[in-house]
Amino acid sequence: MTNGLSKLAAGDIPYPFQRARELLAPHTPGIEPVIDLTLGEPRETMPSFVADAIAEAETLFAKYPPIIGYPELRGAIADWMKRRYGAGVDVDPMSEILPCNGSREGLFFAALQAVGAKHLAGCERPAILMCNPYYAAYIGAALATNAEPVYLNATEATGHLPDLDALEADEELLARTAAFYFGSPTNPQGATASADYILRALELARRYGFFVFFDECYSEIYSGEPPVGGLQVAAGTERRFENIVVFNSLSKRSNVPGLRSGFMAGDARFLKKLTGIRNLIGPQMPGPTQIASAAIWAQEEHVTSNRLAYREKFDVCDAVLGSRYGYRRPDGGFFLWLDVAHFGGGVDTTVTLWKGAGVKVLPGAFLAQEDAGGVNPGENFIRVALVADPATIRTALERIVSVLV
Repeated sequence: MTNGLSKLAAGDIPYPFQRARELLAPHTPGIEPVIDLTLGEPRETMPSFVADAIAEAETLFAKYPPIIGYPELRGAIADWMKRRYGAGVDVDPMSEILPCNGSREGLFFAALQAVGAKHLAGCERPAILMCNPYYAAYIGAALATNAEPVYLNATEATGHLPDLDALEADEELLARTAAFYFGSPTNPQGATASADYILRALELARRYGFFVFFDECYSEIYSGEPPVGGLQVAAGTERRFENIVVFNSLSKRSNVPGLRSGFMAGDARFLKKLTGIRNLIGPQMPGPTQIASAAIWAQEEHVTSNRLAYREKFDVCDAVLGSRYGYRRPDGGFFLWLDVAHFGGGVDTTVTLWKGAGVKVLPGAFLAQEDAGGVNPGENFIRVALVADPATIRTALERIVSVLV
């Protein structure tokens, strides 16, 4: 098996946005000003009190912060989870929550403990399963731990989530699985996982001794009903949070991606061991950031306003796109996942839109890998990030429609 670290060192898995820049570099945009809808970086207004909260706690910059986080932050996260998911999700802030520097850090570090535990159990070739398309941290974690990355295609036919029927049939793979990464709402398709789906994945994890790593960073951006939470489902089982860890952050919920504030929550034994790993090699979250984060988790008004802002943007999409390119308003998240197979696929269409419309999008193939059968499920798609204001989004979509006819 090819060494994962050598793949990372060789640059065999380039960052999607760098690939997009290189793809478009030889070409001139057809219309000015250009509109960049590639990066999923929120541009809505962050809570007004963030800077003041950091300033009030600035003396904490003079102290090493605890790797487990201050009690104020852990308590605020636990309280938020109970408000968000119901009284049954009664998370112990001392043992079942671990703050981290954004969900990306947590998603990466979690693989160290999961793969290490699989080796201790006698598995010589651990595997990490991930939805495909995937978030970059998933594949980075698999390669850095020298686990085998296994890409589970998430397509319209499977509800934009991995096919659990097919997975359950592969007992050899499940026996050596260390972790299974997937999320809800999904990125980039915006689909949500049902409680039954989450429960079934968790039951497989418990049966075969691996961990469900459930990415919930878009959990607060939704169109209809709030997405079901991973711990919300696990809390109703006899074994409670065993074999599941959820990941969330303030980046999307509260428009503070630069704050780098997130958390992991769930399996207490797993998090205790992971805390030991992070004590050795992990970065602490700065003290003032923790205090500001606690204040943000405690406030919901800005989150409601945020959802309304994205709904307005999707109203624009409904009006301009209709049913073009397979568009439908997603359950959650803030991306469009548009089928451009009739225009040459995602890569060619990205160039066409840049040259003809001055609109920059991301080829879906750059967010996925070929599966074992050589199929890249993102090949015929483009991802469009709805992070600009509604007027700019309308202009961009009208340009797209004028070119892709």
